[in-house]
Order: sequence, then structure tokens, then C-alpha cells
Amino acid sequence: MKKLLTILKYALLLSVSGLLMWYAVQGQDLNSIGRHVREANYSWLAITMALSALGYLSRAYRWKMQLDATKYKAPFWDVYHAMMVGYLANLVLPRMGEVIRCSILQRTSKVPVQIALGTVVTERVIDVLVLLGLLGSTLLLDFDTFWSFVTDKVMGGRYDELARNRTPLLVAAGIALLLVAGLAYALFQNLERLRQNALFNKVVLFVKGLLAGVFSVLKMKNKSLFLFHTFFTWAVYYLMDYLAFRCFPATYSLDMRAGLAVLTFGAFGMAAPVAGGIGPFHVMVQGILLAYGISKEAGIAYALVVHGSQTLLVVLMGGVSFAVSMMKSGRTRQQTAATPALAVATDVESS
Repeated sequence: MKKLLTILKYALLLSVSGLLMWYAVQGQDLNSIGRHVREANYSWLAITMALSALGYLSRAYRWKMQLDATKYKAPFWDVYHAMMVGYLANLVLPRMGEVIRCSILQRTSKVPVQIALGTVVTERVIDVLVLLGLLGSTLLLDFDTFWSFVTDKVMGGRYDELARNRTPLLVAAGIALLLVAGLAYALFQNLERLRQNALFNKVVLFVKGLLAGVFSVLKMKNKSLFLFHTFFTWAVYYLMDYLAFRCFPATYSLDMRAGLAVLTFGAFGMAAPVAGGIGPFHVMVQGILLAYGISKEAGIAYALVVHGSQTLLVVLMGGVSFAVSMMKSGRTRQQTAATPALAVATDVESS
């Protein structure tokens, strides 16, 4: 039954990706999309892929710093290969890559899975904080562009009507506040009963572990280096999206603020729990480029080429890392199995 539910879950996520991709291209001229793809200057794309490879190395070193702070030291290349295998797994099994990379690291470097997973949770929290900061910066730097896009395109020019008649919005806000207050009161009234619930206790432990993981970063010896690699990783992501504008005549003239917007909303798309961000990434990037006056056809062509190149890079680098990790894992198991036999032989000779 559990296996069936897992299959259904991934089938549903795959269906969501397919529906979003269909939504992104429906009603568009496929020949025009193909023309944009064919006209792309792929020399710029090669530069973005090289930058991306540097970003993966920097991200792996940052993860190693987190692991070192837990007293479970692992060689850099073991950490890197485990991370890339995790990214490769995310292309097939959404959000399972984090668990898989921790399992790989346990096999190659004997780092306990729960310890490694705690550092990954911390990594994700830090990335979310950075992403929220980027979102705030994006909206502040180009507020007029987004506001006009939302009022004219998303709301279809109905903003003035809604502004004149705010009663429905106020009623909806009041109902939402009442629901939140009611939920908080119910939780407070049943707190003692909830503490006896296994699921509730697991949630509490998870939240405590999450907070402990965040504050464990403070135990690092070289915090400035950790911050540098965090900044460098996101700077690489930004340069990848911005330089990719140069691939297409339609996006060539877009400025650095547009690059920041694509980075921010594209990252939200990649964070969606679907395989490799396929679908959400394309819809988000296409929508943001539309706000900057780029046609839907050119926007989806940009998203397809950028996402496709990065997926190809993960497949290549992750495939190599998978092979290396499997070979090292096999050698480690052989050494572990040989150790007891060697001890027995030594005891026999001694007797």
C-alpha cells in the first residue's frame, strides 16, 4: 500500500509538471519558439555552465564547513560527489535528493545520516533567508514594473474597481483572521492532549532540530569564509541568469534588475516539489520576462534553454559523481568486511 501511494504521489507531481509546461506553451506559436531557440548564441551559454560548475564546487565546500562544525569531518571530494548525486536524484525524485546525498556520504565517509541531514536542513533555511532578501530587493528596485504588471496583466485592469469597493477584501481578511485566531485558541486549549500525540511530538522535535541547526552555524570557526561561499554561490546563480540574456536577441538588452528578478522568481520555481523544477520554473520565468516586455514565445525559449543546459550539466556531473561514489562505497564495504577476517587470522597466528 505504501509503495502504491509513493507511485501515485510521484505520478501526481509529474502530472503537475506536464500541466504547467502545457500552460506555458498553450496558444503560442511553436515555430516562433523554435526560431528563438535556434537563434540563441550558445557561446554565452557555455560560460554560464562553467560558472555553474564553479558554483557547485563552492556549495560543496560550504557544506563541508557545516559538517566540520559537527565534528564529523569528511574529505572535500566525498562531500562534493554526495551533493551532486543528490542533485541528480532530484531530477527524478523530488526532494529525495537531500536524503540520498546524506546516505551516500554515510557510505563513503561514515558521517551519520541524521547529522548530515541536519546540516542540509540548515543549508535550506539559509537559502530561504537569502531568497527572501532577494525577493525584497527585487520588489524595491523595480516596484513600478511589477505593480503595473500585476494591475494590468494579472488583474486585467480591475484594480481601480477593487480599490473603490474594498468590502469583499476586508470581509475576506476578517474571516482569515478569525480562522487563525480560532486555530490558535484550539491549539492552546488542547496543548496537553497534543503533547501526548506522537505526530505532534515529532513536529516539535523537527522544529527544535531546525532551530538548533540554524544556530549551529554560529559554532563555525571561520564564519566569514562560510558567508563568502554563500554570497559567491548566489552571485554565480545571478550571473548565470543575467549572462543568459546575451544568448537571445529578444533578451539581450535586459538590465541587471531583470536578471535579479529572473533569479528570484526562477529560484521559487526550482524550489517547487516537482522533478527538477520542470514546469514551475518555466512558468515563473516566462511570467517575469513578460513583465519586462518579452513575448511569451521568447520567454519560454529562454526558460527552456537555460533550464535544459543546467539539467544537462547536473546529469553529466552527477553521473560522474555517482560512479565515483559507488566505487568508493564498494571499496569501503570490502575493507569493512576484511577487517574482522584479518583480526581472526591474527588471533589464530598468536595462539
